[in-house]
Amino acid sequence: MRYVFECLECGVHYLPPEGLAYSDGPASPVWCTVCQGLMRGRGVPEPAAAAAVALAAAKAGLAARAPQAEEATRPDVRPSRPARTRRARSGPGSARSKLG
Repeated sequence: MRYVFECLECGVHYLPPEGLAYSDGPASPVWCTVCQGLMRGRGVPEPAAAAAVALAAAKAGLAARAPQAEEATRPDVRPSRPARTRRARSGPGSARSKLG
């Protein structure tokens, strides 16, 4: 599973690469690729505190999803249909099936 971040500038949710690194440099946990390029062009440094909070929130969200993912992989052991009761086997419907 991968981290999901929300850009502080435009509010879009984005998935950076697994290693948080693009081919042209590191990925930002604060800005999406478009906003990161704009901020780099303007000379605005990435806020270190916001980056640390974003990484911590992404890790916490990923850790919270791990138990849910384990539950989803468990096989369903419930029967496909309820057991037939004695009452369901007797009655007018069963008599018709035995006559034919």
